[in-house]
Amino acid sequence: MEEKHAILGKEREDQCLPFYQPLYFLLEKFESNERSSYEYVLNKKEKERLSRLLDQSLNQYHCVSGFQFSSVADMESPALLYNQLKTAEPFFLLAGPNVIESEEHIFRMAKHIKTIATKVGLPLVFKSSFDKANRTSSKSFRGPGMAEGLKILEKVKLAYDLPIVTDVHESIQCEEVGKVADIIQIPAFLCRQTDLLVAAAKTGKIVNIKKGQFCAPSVMVNSAEKVRLAGNPNVMVCERGTMFGYNDLIVDPRNLEWIREANCPVVADVTHALQQPAGRKLDDGGVASGGLRELIPCIARTAVAVGVDGIFMEVHDDPSNAPVDGPTQWPLRHLEELLVELIAIARVSKGKQRFNIDLSPYRD
Repeated sequence: MEEKHAILGKEREDQCLPFYQPLYFLLEKFESNERSSYEYVLNKKEKERLSRLLDQSLNQYHCVSGFQFSSVADMESPALLYNQLKTAEPFFLLAGPNVIESEEHIFRMAKHIKTIATKVGLPLVFKSSFDKANRTSSKSFRGPGMAEGLKILEKVKLAYDLPIVTDVHESIQCEEVGKVADIIQIPAFLCRQTDLLVAAAKTGKIVNIKKGQFCAPSVMVNSAEKVRLAGNPNVMVCERGTMFGYNDLIVDPRNLEWIREANCPVVADVTHALQQPAGRKLDDGGVASGGLRELIPCIARTAVAVGVDGIFMEVHDDPSNAPVDGPTQWPLRHLEELLVELIAIARVSKGKQRFNIDLSPYRD
């Protein structure tokens, strides 16, 4: 408690200490349980009471002399976090469940993923979406919505001292999302939307632009430049596969090299890249996105060998029953095993170094 409390500065200590106490009571309960964050709660009333304590802590932080505080990462400038990610060795990790299913689930996933990332030595940005607006069917689960979703993400950010990445779909969302997220993600289908890119850029937060499945990698040069011209140099681009006929994507490793022309960190989304859009028939006659989960290690190995700066990976503790994109979420139980292998590959690869080709005539 003393270490985290010290970051506020001596002038805030007396004011903020009372507001830490309910939060640390909650965190101690989380950490003392060997199973998962909320499983120690024996009844619904106790769970609701502890959730209210965390809400109270957040609200009171925000009220103390106008002081705004969510986590250590929130106090750092976006440029500092951006430089930390850009220089991460061998790569950084953006990981989490596809969508916020519940507060309990998000807390559990954040705790386990952070533990694993810390153990293997990778910088982690925790990912989840508050609204999956681009669904195959109007019947598909979308998430809790922006207001409730951001509230949950802010709790996770504070409780586990994690930077957050989440996506936006409309320009009007960017300002509110920027108050919580450290990285604002632009969905692939929206990668060329100028107004959305500019609105995200104006928050000052890092902007991660996913390459459209329909785009050449050269398109990302212009998308990244739109963010920079709006006054924000903290941009990264993400490869997530290319349409290959109907209902299928392929990952062209050449894109991981060509996309570097955007002159910013390159991220490989090794899970969405294996989607089969609208390629899975449902029992009710409808369709949903399928995927090739078994090939996630293949694409991830390729990406780190080529030398990407970051890996984006959706992770779930029960992917077979995930409400969204289950076929392309990586099982939590295998996350550490895969990351250890990827780190080993990245450390021996020279993928981040350009190969100097000598075309002069060879002489014996």
